[in-house]
Amino acid sequence: MHAEEESLSEAFWAVARRLRHRTKVALEPWDLSPSQGRAMTVLARHGDLRLSSLADHLRIAPRSATEVVDDLQQRGLVERRPDPADRRAVLVTLTPHGMSVNTQIQAARQAASARIFAALDPEDRRDLSRVLEKLREDS
Repeated sequence: MHAEEESLSEAFWAVARRLRHRTKVALEPWDLSPSQGRAMTVLARHGDLRLSSLADHLRIAPRSATEVVDDLQQRGLVERRPDPADRRAVLVTLTPHGMSVNTQIQAARQAASARIFAALDPEDRRDLSRVLEKLREDS
């Protein structure tokens, strides 16, 4: 790896760490882990999901997804219900309280990331967005 590539990689991961840290701090008022926050975001975006699908979206083991959902269910943020298409399967869905909390979490996350990207002028933000999208597509 060339020094320039290494520096770019290091810079990328340093920013990613800052974003993760800011996200963790943003979730503190709700006492949620990043995995729980991500699970709520996935459910808000995709609607009702089977545990296996939620695990796939989160890129975690199904057993770990079960633990995340258990914790969220104990807090009244999600509920399980039978899948009408397959009564043996269970769907996970956000409760009305979970939807409200998710909206608050998204606003807090957005504010946290906005603080990081505030150092960039609008043109730099557009360029960064374009570059990151290109890298995401190539994955």
